[in-house]
Amino acid sequence: MLTLLSLFALPFVQLQPNRIMPGEGYYLIEVTPMPVYLIFLALALLMILCSSITRIATPQLAICFITALFLLINSGSSANELLSDSTPFARVSLGSAFWTSLFLIGLLITDAIIKLGISGLKRLLFVTLTVSIVLAALSLGLLDNLSLIKEYQNQTTFWQQAIRHLQLSFGSLIPAVIIGIPLGIKCHRSPTIRSAVMPILNILQTIPSLAMFGILMIPLSYVASNFPIAAEFGIKGIGAAPAVIALFFYSLLPVVSNTTAGFDKLDAKTRDAARGMGMNDRQLLYRIELPLSIPTILSGIRIVVTMNIGLVAVAGLIGGGGFGTYIFQGLGQTATDLIILGALPTLFLSFLSAVIIDAIIEVTKDKRS
Repeated sequence: MLTLLSLFALPFVQLQPNRIMPGEGYYLIEVTPMPVYLIFLALALLMILCSSITRIATPQLAICFITALFLLINSGSSANELLSDSTPFARVSLGSAFWTSLFLIGLLITDAIIKLGISGLKRLLFVTLTVSIVLAALSLGLLDNLSLIKEYQNQTTFWQQAIRHLQLSFGSLIPAVIIGIPLGIKCHRSPTIRSAVMPILNILQTIPSLAMFGILMIPLSYVASNFPIAAEFGIKGIGAAPAVIALFFYSLLPVVSNTTAGFDKLDAKTRDAARGMGMNDRQLLYRIELPLSIPTILSGIRIVVTMNIGLVAVAGLIGGGGFGTYIFQGLGQTATDLIILGALPTLFLSFLSAVIIDAIIEVTKDKRS
């Protein structure tokens, strides 16, 4: 019902005089041919029907998917129509009806996937199919007149910022995994180490990201000013260095705690059986304990990846780069579509990473069983 109300009762697109000035909202019925409008109405009613009946999850998934594609394509055609009689500086932005409906349809798709019990690999294939269709629509120019796409076309460094975003996200993850997994094993084996390490990591996790960046700027600025060679390697008070170090600190707790939890829940009988077969401590670790703990450790890495991808956006405020650069530029220019250009790929990367790691976790569980 909420999907129906949001789609038909809120503005679907907005025609703006330029990229920063507020525009006039147009409802779906005003920018959509009547046959297509009736199709939208029928699809919305079918979504309501399917979501209320638990046994027809497959039709629910298919109808929601088709509706989302219709929304996307119709937004492009609406922009073409509105800009045909407008000034060269006019922009067509996606309205609240589009974003709200897309969000609610996403929830219905998630609900259908849960009902069907679709595996992680099939979820990844579904995401791949969706991305392929969206890329096809973009390559065909169906969405070129949307303000969001125009902002993308104006940003010549978009893919460089995308690479920087990934570098910061995974550049902090790798050392956290290298240090966190052995530290988690030590915490499992020594209650003394656990009682000393865990409170420190919990405190680090509670520090707000901007405060953490600010704290790190002081020592890093001192190092850069007193050791020129450090500055040549990019270790400065602003830029990537404070972002990577802060994200490393945030990444430690999920990795260490999940590693400890993975080793804690191993059955003592399994260890006894391995020792009975003549395994020493090293063989027990690499052949039994670590492989059996991998799914739990990967769950911690999943948390870290999704968290880091989001936090890297904040690093744009201190010159770290990444998609956060567009978010803060958009805030400074009051350009909503530029903000979305930074926020949308950040959200997508986080979601895609979670889906990929979920599929890997499922594969490791299948191999273990």
